[in-house]
Amino acid sequence: MKAVILAAGYGTRLQRDIDNDTSGRFRHLSGTAKPLLSVGHCALISHWVHALNATGSVNNIYVITNALHHKAFDEWSVDFPNVIVLNDGTRSNEERLGAVACLQLTVKHFKIEDHVIVIGGDTLFKEDFSLSEVKERFFDLQANCENSSLVLTYQCKDEETMKYGILEVDEDNLVLCMKEKPLPSETKSRRACPCFYLFPKKSLPLLDVFLDEKKEAPIEEKDAPGNFLSWLISRMPVYIHQISGRFDVGNLSAYLECDQYFRENLQDVKSYMI
Repeated sequence: MKAVILAAGYGTRLQRDIDNDTSGRFRHLSGTAKPLLSVGHCALISHWVHALNATGSVNNIYVITNALHHKAFDEWSVDFPNVIVLNDGTRSNEERLGAVACLQLTVKHFKIEDHVIVIGGDTLFKEDFSLSEVKERFFDLQANCENSSLVLTYQCKDEETMKYGILEVDEDNLVLCMKEKPLPSETKSRRACPCFYLFPKKSLPLLDVFLDEKKEAPIEEKDAPGNFLSWLISRMPVYIHQISGRFDVGNLSAYLECDQYFRENLQDVKSYMI
């Protein structure tokens, strides 16, 4: 199995918050890619690499970033022999390829023909999340159907449905559809879906099909990785694994909350996400 960490975003909301902060306390964060922000004792992305390696979940970890942050990721990756950094060639948010195209680029560049764990580089999960459990669940599904994907879900509040992709599932935990940022009145489900997907190798050629269909579409339809997931649901079985929640480092306040939790409240650093 391989892991692809999506880290080619430009952190525009976070950068805007830093620029607008008049105290100057966070000026040192300016220009830092979100996955490289310090969260507790290490960079956010390092939590993922430690957990992936500790569980033996994957043999290679591919990190796709942009030309602006490529050097910083290269310097960070020196401590991790199985991490390979790929530059998508863009230098601004306006040039961005979008997360689905970045995933496709990674698959093609490294000729991946294996199951893939796709991870959003600005996301961490609460302490009940276990890579070992998720991997076991995925391979149980694979034993029954080689086309099965596995995604995570957690319960969000009514007013939060408009911020996330919301999954509707049946009694067997099979995903029926995903509604993108629906009003609370548009769905009974409160199952938010973070960017963490286990895609079987048989699904990877469908990235080409999806992007070909969307080649004339605006970047917004190709950017969020959930757009590919939503499209995939009607073509291959997708199942859920329940977790309690996540940390989404989207803006400055969310980052500070996440960092404080990991510095002061994380119960067991060594076993986190394992």
